[in-house]
Amino acid sequence: MGHKCFISFKTEDSDYKDYIQNDLDVDMIDKSMNEPIDSEDEDYIMRKIREDYLSESTVTIFLIGNVSAENSIFQNQNFIKRELQASLYDGQNNTKSGILGIVLPNMYSSIFAGSYNCSICNNSHTNVKINDSTVIKEFSYNYYIPNDKCSWAEEDRYCVLVKWEDFIANPEIFINNAFDKRSNDIANKTKVKP
Repeated sequence: MGHKCFISFKTEDSDYKDYIQNDLDVDMIDKSMNEPIDSEDEDYIMRKIREDYLSESTVTIFLIGNVSAENSIFQNQNFIKRELQASLYDGQNNTKSGILGIVLPNMYSSIFAGSYNCSICNNSHTNVKINDSTVIKEFSYNYYIPNDKCSWAEEDRYCVLVKWEDFIANPEIFINNAFDKRSNDIANKTKVKP
C-alpha cells in the first residue's frame, strides 16, 4: 500500500506534477492551495492547511525547479513555504509529513556540484548545494539540520533528496524513505519556520 502524497510545486513545474499524477503508479492527493487563508493566527493557518490540504497525506513532495529558491526576486514563495511549514507542523490530529525533494533536470548542475576533500576529517564529501539560491529555507534547514560534525549522513537529515530520473525509476523507494523519517530521531530536530 502506497503512502498518500501531496505535491508542493511552482506553476512553472506543473508538467512534472502532472507526470507524477498521471504517468506514475503513485497514490496521490491533488489539493493545491490556491487561496490564502485569511488569518493572522499562525497556529490556525497551519491547522487549516493541514486539515484542508494535507490531512490525508503523509509525504509532501517538493518539486525543486529553477523558480523554487528562497532568494528568487521574481517569485512569491508564500504558497510553497506555507505548504512545507504545514507539512513540518506537528499539531493535534495531524502529525508532520515526510518531505521528499525532487530535483528537476534543469537544477542538476546548480545543486550537484561534485565532491571536495574535507580539511577536518580528510575524507571526500559530496557537495550538494541546498541553500537559499536553490530552495526555500523550510527545505534547506531540514535537509542540513545544524550539527557539530563536518558533514551530514543520511540519518542527520529530515528531508530526503532525489534526482527526477531516479525518482521516476522507482518512486516508492523514495516516498517510503521520506515516510520513515517521521519516526526517526531526526524528526525531533526539525524546524517549521527556520
